[in-house]
Amino acid sequence: MNFSLRPWTISDLDSLVKHANNPNIARNLTDKFPYPYTAENGKAFISFAMQGDPVNIMAIDINGEAVGGIGIHPQSDIQRKNAELGYWLAEPFWGKGIITRAIRQMTDYGFANFDITRIYARPFETNTASKKALEKNSFVIEGRFEKTLYKNGEFLDELIYAIRRKLP
Repeated sequence: MNFSLRPWTISDLDSLVKHANNPNIARNLTDKFPYPYTAENGKAFISFAMQGDPVNIMAIDINGEAVGGIGIHPQSDIQRKNAELGYWLAEPFWGKGIITRAIRQMTDYGFANFDITRIYARPFETNTASKKALEKNSFVIEGRFEKTLYKNGEFLDELIYAIRRKLP
């Protein structure tokens, strides 16, 4: 299935709320991604996503509709050579290889546009699809922290996957 990564615009609000308002998506993300997902949540997110220069948070677009998001979040201070990768995709598009390809594109974009040497992601241990998508993109597991996350009334393991820029 074809998709593109592009900057978010305020015209994406209805699509964002329609696709993000899903407990199956919120279950695998931090509590900053709420359920229910309201128009107010969407407006705040799009406003935040439009601030990057260069753009660091992209919409996953299929046929002109924003059906997910992916972002590279550069870190600061002594972690300034690192960036965190985060992503989500509307449930009707799961299992089609979209996130795997979006991760590849965003990783290439991140290394090309930011002064970083490492991109990492922190999937929950329970998110098998996310772990597989990272592994298909040569991310390696660097750490496991047992029962450090608290989501929906239960403790979860936090995993750290990363990929490093290939140096000359």
